[in-house]
Amino acid sequence: MLATWGVSLILQQLARTIFGAPNVDVKSPDWLNGGIQVAAGFQIPYKRLFILFLVALCMAGVYLLLYRTSYGRRIRAVMQNREMAASLGIPARKVDAYTFALGSGLAGIAGCALALLGSIGPTLGTNYIVDTFMVVVLGGIGRLAGTVAGASIIGMGDTVFEFLTDTTMAKVLIFAVVISFLQWKPKGLFSIHSRALDE
Repeated sequence: MLATWGVSLILQQLARTIFGAPNVDVKSPDWLNGGIQVAAGFQIPYKRLFILFLVALCMAGVYLLLYRTSYGRRIRAVMQNREMAASLGIPARKVDAYTFALGSGLAGIAGCALALLGSIGPTLGTNYIVDTFMVVVLGGIGRLAGTVAGASIIGMGDTVFEFLTDTTMAKVLIFAVVISFLQWKPKGLFSIHSRALDE
């Protein structure tokens, strides 16, 4: 994770050097303008609905890849017991590279979705990196259901706390809740049980 963080800092500075530091606005397609009027004073923008649809599509794709394909079995095997998977003929280094490429592609899709919500710049992802780590830790490493549950809890909790207090205090309260939960269940909401991981 530290190596990935270092690479992200290098890429951010490279983007600043090539494209400049100021944020820029991205014009969304005309069919994403407007929204559905649910009630008086309450409208659901088409952009948000499109992002929800895109997230559902990506989650379904990742689920099918991980649990319905031979490549997904290789990923899970390498993650749970790297030495055993390698001894059975699975090229662990190649699986690492393909998995990193898949994660980078999903991050690119997330960046495109964020471009619909406001201006974008080289440091756009920095605002979400801490929340992302919290989602992984809270949900449990290696479980797709844990990622969905962790993201839902942190996202909705953050919104509720912001409504009741303010943005800064909401972050503090979310951190406190996550830390307290991890004291009780350090492996997160969902954890993979295997002899290799328990050692």
